[in-house]
Amino acid sequence: MLDLAGGQVVRGVRGERAAYRPIVSRLVAGSDPVAIAAALLATQVPDGPARPLYVADLDAIQGRAPQLESLRRLLALRLELWLDAGLPGPAAAAALLRAFGADAGRVRLVYGSESLAAGAPIEDLAGDPRAILSLDCRLERPLDPAGLWRRPALWPRTLIAMTLDRVGAAAGPDLATLARLRALAPDRAWIGAGGVRDAADLRAAASAGATGWLVASALHDGTLALE
Repeated sequence: MLDLAGGQVVRGVRGERAAYRPIVSRLVAGSDPVAIAAALLATQVPDGPARPLYVADLDAIQGRAPQLESLRRLLALRLELWLDAGLPGPAAAAALLRAFGADAGRVRLVYGSESLAAGAPIEDLAGDPRAILSLDCRLERPLDPAGLWRRPALWPRTLIAMTLDRVGAAAGPDLATLARLRALAPDRAWIGAGGVRDAADLRAAASAGATGWLVASALHDGTLALE
């Protein structure tokens, strides 16, 4: 998982984006996105399938232009990019994919519920096999202008339960929110985000039904080892 701002990887803490600073990591010196991504993907199996890397383009999420140069550099690595770029709706998604040209097939766009506009034509999300919906919340309150938290029939096959106030906070995964959402759509692939401190947290998340969990700080701090 990478938080990207101004062409650098930054450390996300509790979703307070104005306070984010360039990452300091035990994995590699500096905050260059390609160097950080390569370190995170160091256990990539030769000739194996592309390993997904989740990237939050914080410039785009905050209403600025997407960081296309940095994103293209990341795509030059052998990976599949899960990209949250603050998409307000499907039209913006189509335009962003066109900007990646031949690499678009290795980009899965993440629709963040905090970014989807009220009234956006989102009825086709459920039928898009590559769409990922991030159900975002802060302090147990959904961030949801489009009202998707209440419409599980529109959810695609891959979902992220994103608790922003636990990101980078070493507070443990929000298994209660995961359980509440998963009960509405137990047949989906559920990815959690925020709070993981160590391998025990990942085991607890798996036992709670998570397919996976987005992790950054625990890897950079060395409390969770790459395997």
